[in-house]
Amino acid sequence: MKKRVFAMLLAMAMVFSLMACGSKDKAGGSDGDTIRLGGVGPLTGGYANYGLSVQHGAELAAKEINAAGGVNGKQLEVNFQDSQGDPESAVAAYGKLMDWGMNVCLGGVLSGETASVVAAAKADDMFIMETTGSADKCIDGNDKAFRICFYDSYQGTAAADYLKDNALADEVGVFYQSDNDYSAGLYSAFTAECEKTGVTIKETQTFTAATATDFSTQVNALVNSGVKVVFIPIYAEEASTFLTQAKGKFAEDVYFFGADGLDGILGKVSQDVTIADNVLMMTPFAADSADPKVQAFVKAYEEAYGATPDQFAADAYDAVYTVKAAVEAANGSTSGTDLAAVMTSLTVEGVTGTMTWNADGNTNKAASAILYKNGVGALFGQNTAESTESTESTDTAE
Repeated sequence: MKKRVFAMLLAMAMVFSLMACGSKDKAGGSDGDTIRLGGVGPLTGGYANYGLSVQHGAELAAKEINAAGGVNGKQLEVNFQDSQGDPESAVAAYGKLMDWGMNVCLGGVLSGETASVVAAAKADDMFIMETTGSADKCIDGNDKAFRICFYDSYQGTAAADYLKDNALADEVGVFYQSDNDYSAGLYSAFTAECEKTGVTIKETQTFTAATATDFSTQVNALVNSGVKVVFIPIYAEEASTFLTQAKGKFAEDVYFFGADGLDGILGKVSQDVTIADNVLMMTPFAADSADPKVQAFVKAYEEAYGATPDQFAADAYDAVYTVKAAVEAANGSTSGTDLAAVMTSLTVEGVTGTMTWNADGNTNKAASAILYKNGVGALFGQNTAESTESTESTDTAE
């Protein structure tokens, strides 16, 4: 009888011991010798190029940090779950990461899934270092959520200012997806700023997810407007369809101007990269930058994945290094409360720029623009034919 009672007590002790090892401790510490970073994003489907870029950028940063001794002596472990670009699937993926023992979340990749993950994480004391979810409100309501990427209203406003500051056009056309938060958000901010700066919106054309295959009517209307710039705040998947159908119809000096959603466009038109000629993309990251940090990142990424990193990869890379800085500033804690408390005091020198954060979770950093010509992207204003360190591909999924 005594042996049986002892065996039962021993079994119970082992169960409680395993339960304790599988969760964060009260001080916000991580399990054993590792800090587990979890991410959610599309690894399959039409938006897989974005998800794979984020996954690869995060994994590369973790590998470098681990090789240099880790974070407060602990190694980083990255686990990325496929959302297929669906917000409901993203919540299920977040749940899998919590079951795995995630200490810090890298959020979602697309804005819709990011909003779902941020909402699900609110009750978990989970710090979110969002990589690329850019819709203004997708991190709202969770004071433990911060992001690396620009938010949409900033991008829309910056794009309008860029047009005016660089004297690109006084009249523009717009083509956007009216049922997509990312696209509609940029459109609203862009048009509001154009009104302030005196730029006229001469023609506006829209589409929805259900009508994203035939843009002939919209293309013809924009061509007939005679504008020299068409603002296209859309994703690369839809942009490739629009640009393919528009090829040869616009004058050769017309620019197609967009934001970070266009990243990966060359991979989407790999059958004829000149389809992307005159695409101008706002971005905080340029692979042809002479910055030593950027060139070291580009070299390491190309060696690891055989492709030039895009902004999504760069944002994820910077996100992991920002997590490192936050954990160190929080004296090793991975508590969401502790990490959020130090974010506004940090300055991180990343490959996407020098970053600081506001209490609302948004980052402050400068933007530039990349122009594509003949399958080559270079900082706007450079001669792409003479650029010796330009990028010939920015899509890791193809």
